[in-house]
Amino acid sequence: MDERDFFIETRANKPCDLVCSFCKTKDTYDLPWVIRKKKADLPRGAGERDRAKFNKMQSYMVLAVDKVPCNRCRRTFEVSGTKTIAFL
Repeated sequence: MDERDFFIETRANKPCDLVCSFCKTKDTYDLPWVIRKKKADLPRGAGERDRAKFNKMQSYMVLAVDKVPCNRCRRTFEVSGTKTIAFL
């Protein structure tokens, strides 16, 4: 079984305060996150190996982008100082 079979995947935007590396302006940006929540039950057709993997897995969020455009100077800068993976 694939890892995608164990999770329900949704997308959400979360606000984050970032500083542009070019113009040094601090602003709030809505960063897109992919939220993967663990399913309540094991999918059908899973074997013992899949059951062991499923028991170890937990829900998490992954940052969908690594660069954002500045609201002031419009240059794209890297999202730094923010975790890219967060466990729920």
